[in-house]
Amino acid sequence: MKVFYIDTSSSYLYAGVVLDNQLLGEIKKDFGHELSKYTIYEIDKLFKKLNLNSTEIDKIIVVSGPGSYTGIRIGMTFAKIYAYTKKIPITMITSLEAMATSVDSDKLIVPMIDARRGYVYAGVYEGKTPLVKDKYIKLSELQQILEKFEKEYVVVTKDKNLNLLNIVDYNPDILKIVLRYRNRENINPHLIEPTYLKLTEAEENLKEQ
Repeated sequence: MKVFYIDTSSSYLYAGVVLDNQLLGEIKKDFGHELSKYTIYEIDKLFKKLNLNSTEIDKIIVVSGPGSYTGIRIGMTFAKIYAYTKKIPITMITSLEAMATSVDSDKLIVPMIDARRGYVYAGVYEGKTPLVKDKYIKLSELQQILEKFEKEYVVVTKDKNLNLLNIVDYNPDILKIVLRYRNRENINPHLIEPTYLKLTEAEENLKEQ
């Protein structure tokens, strides 16, 4: 089985192709505000390098967020169109699931994304088991939850400004992610939706009216 993986939930493009238990090729590049400009070009370049036709992919795994609103839409739109037009099965995982999967540790694993103003997107995992569901939460509240577990933990993140201890720099292990989630149930491409976890500012304002 050939699986195509794509994550644009940040300023980075993370993408790769896995054949059975082998990583054939991958992309890990930070494009900043130009992510939309380079995503399709870089994926096309990867496929050409691997001598792959787009129809040879058996399944797509797309990261649905949370993270950058703009970034998420780039990857989700590409993956949905790709799956629909080529009739390829597709499923999605969260960015926090991908982050937790990429780290080997006997401690609790806490994937975390800075959501600003004292909030984070985070979850708490023990191995493959989620102990705290992915959520938008105050960092202070999350720290209180972690204290109750009375276990050591590592924080997986790209956000150095969080100024926390025990930080592991997030470097996606695409092979490991694909092997864990390639059998996740397929979804109708039209039903693929971003996992924002937090309402947009416009939605929050509307809710307050």
